[in-house]
Formats: sequence, C-alpha cells, structure tokens
Amino acid sequence: MADGTGHTPPPLPVFAPTEKVCGNCKLWAAHSVDHRGWVGVCRLQAERGLFPPSAPVCNKFFPRGVAAKLAEETSRRERSARNVAPVVRRRERDPNEAVDLEGLELNMTRAELMELIREAVGEGGEAPPLANKWEGGTLKLVPGKADVQGKDIPIDAFFHKIVMVRDKLRVMEQKLNAHPKLSDAEKVEMQSYITRIYGSLTSFNLMFRDKDDFFVGSKTEE
Repeated sequence: MADGTGHTPPPLPVFAPTEKVCGNCKLWAAHSVDHRGWVGVCRLQAERGLFPPSAPVCNKFFPRGVAAKLAEETSRRERSARNVAPVVRRRERDPNEAVDLEGLELNMTRAELMELIREAVGEGGEAPPLANKWEGGTLKLVPGKADVQGKDIPIDAFFHKIVMVRDKLRVMEQKLNAHPKLSDAEKVEMQSYITRIYGSLTSFNLMFRDKDDFFVGSKTEE
C-alpha cells in the first residue's frame, strides 16, 4: 500500500515477545511513516503524540495477547457454574467492529476495548456491596442460535467488572479535569461524553445495594 507521497511504506518492525518496547504493547497503534520510520500513538496517552514502536515502555504497558489468555481462563471457570438466574438475551457483535461512542472515535475495535476493560479487573480499592438479592446468583447468556452454546456468569464476578468500569470512568474524569493542555471548552465536551456513558450504565444500578454507588447520567437520560 502506497502512502501519500506515492511510495510504499516499509513493513512494520517486529520485536521479540520479551522486548519491553511500545511496539509490543496493545495500546500502541501504528499511524504513519516519517523520518524515524513507522510512528504511532498510545490509545491511553494521546498527549504523547506520535512516537516509534521502539520507544521504551511505561507503567501502562499492556502486552499483546495477555488479556485474551485471561479471558479464556475466566470463560472456562465461569462455564462450571449452573445456577437458576435471570435470563439475558443479547445479539452477537462483531469483535472487529470499530468503537464509536456517539461520534467519539476511539481508534480501536470492540474486542480491543473489551481487553482494556478486562485489564482493569482486579484493580481498585474497597468495592461497593452487591444488593443482597443477587448474592450467589448467576447471569445466563442465551444465544439466539440453537446450535451455539450459552454461558453462565456468576453475578458477583459480573458486578465486579461493572464496578471497575465505573471506577476507571471516575479516574478518567479526574485526569481530564486536571489536564494542563485541555481548554475549559474541551474539558466540558469530554465530560459530556463521560456523562452519556454513565447514563448508558444506569441500567446496572439495580445491582448496587447503596444508592450512593449508583451511576448517574444527565437528568434527561435518567
């Protein structure tokens, strides 16, 4: 594939799996070619601008393939649970579908976004309590096709993931509000997207025991 100058760009550099470079990080995405060769962006630290994949890793390093392996192990454990619980039907989504939150292009696929969410599981402080009626319950995912196997997920494990999403959103809010390079108008715009995300997650409020832990969107979305 030729670039804007009509020249064919060089192939992306390949690193050994053990090398601690940004090119081995799931968060680094190739963007273009300049005098340094291929350069890309960090999906979590856009303020870094464009930099080569040979750059040394930071404390956000997310090795490629790690989250997928963890997801497979979690799936095997969750299939062992078989309890009576509410039935939730969902349509299948393409894991390679680009994520677009009401016009906010994240430059990543749905599968990549889910890997980032899985990477967050296990972090954070004291978790809020689950509503008593859900304790010990199971969430059943029933596919629309009869020849596809369903999935059982312990509600407390699912609830933990929802809590981690909430906590990460709160951290994102704090970082946006304290960001030195964003104007007030840009902070307000980004905050509006986060508020919409909160609004989309209010359906999970029934899982929290205490109202103080609820997701809160805009008044029109509630």
